[in-house]
Amino acid sequence: MRGSAGAHVEFLARELRPRMDLEVHCWGEGEAEGLLRHQPATVLAGADDALRALSVDLAMAAELAGRELVHSHTWYAGLAGHLAKLLYGIPHIMTAHSLEPLRPWPAGERGGGYALSRWAERVAMEGADAVVALSRRMREDILTAYPALDPATVRTIPGGIDTLLYRPDHDTEALDRIGLDPERPFALFVGRIAREKGVAHLLRAARMFDPEAQLVLCGSERTAAGDPGPDAGVRELFDALRQERDGVHWVTRPLPRPRLIQLLTHAAVVVCPSRYEPLGTVALEAMACGTAVVAAAVGGLPEVVDDGTTGLLVPWAPDRPEAFEAALTQAVNRVLDDPVQAVRMGAAGRQRAVREFGWDQVGKRTFELYEELLTRPRRGRA
Repeated sequence: MRGSAGAHVEFLARELRPRMDLEVHCWGEGEAEGLLRHQPATVLAGADDALRALSVDLAMAAELAGRELVHSHTWYAGLAGHLAKLLYGIPHIMTAHSLEPLRPWPAGERGGGYALSRWAERVAMEGADAVVALSRRMREDILTAYPALDPATVRTIPGGIDTLLYRPDHDTEALDRIGLDPERPFALFVGRIAREKGVAHLLRAARMFDPEAQLVLCGSERTAAGDPGPDAGVRELFDALRQERDGVHWVTRPLPRPRLIQLLTHAAVVVCPSRYEPLGTVALEAMACGTAVVAAAVGGLPEVVDDGTTGLLVPWAPDRPEAFEAALTQAVNRVLDDPVQAVRMGAAGRQRAVREFGWDQVGKRTFELYEELLTRPRRGRA
């Protein structure tokens, strides 16, 4: 599992291990203590990515006999949790990190794979003993997308941030490797180059950023199983922007976490232009590193970014993308033009991350949910 969902599982597991025996099943190769990796069935090489993802669910479910409870994350693993519930009569909790019906692309771009992913997500959610939403807005979205759910089963437990790990690091190795000019400020984007992340909007908005500002994209064009591919046109927009202004960089390979933290620390502003964002982990990471954030006012981002205090929120206008891009330009330039205020926002963001988003509280609330389900009288196998 990659991206914010993978980071969520990593840090949540760290908090839960002292409280219980824990085993983490995930995609990938190699071995690690407490981590069991699974790969798609070899006979499905070349098959639809969503079908290959479901083969991983089958492999995971086969390994879960003897467990007391299973907690899945995203539709990629949700069906494994549902099958384990049916096979072994144990509670299943599913944490949603996004919702397939709300992903911003036409169903035709993903063909039958989209039908499979939506089916898997619906079956897992509607059959779960509890569903965890990462924000209040996401809880509303879950209940709208899946009205058959009992609202009492949908709990809000926001994601967290390790503020001892994500903290200001003023080393410049990461900047030097990219070739950034240390005398010029830079705006930073971190995330997948996927349509919901709004990278195309950012690149169009960046045409009118302060001429002194640099822009850094940190994001892979690789996509998850079942996704239709990178946001169409992003590469062309990036190349066109580099023709118009200098200081435009794209880091396509995943950075080691220490280098990413350096970039988050040194950025004048971290931009989260997402069209769809259940929580906003990158915004949290930036705030923990003491950096101001400009974010679209979608999903959970307004619950993370305190508008005017830790950064600026930009209203998303789905029917008027040009208006969104103009407002994004204005907000980024506002931060770039007032370094003193940007520093104040960064300091306030750090304080907010420490005060309200610690992983210790996430782990505590998650473990309490486990205890509740394990002591609840079972209704038998679904």
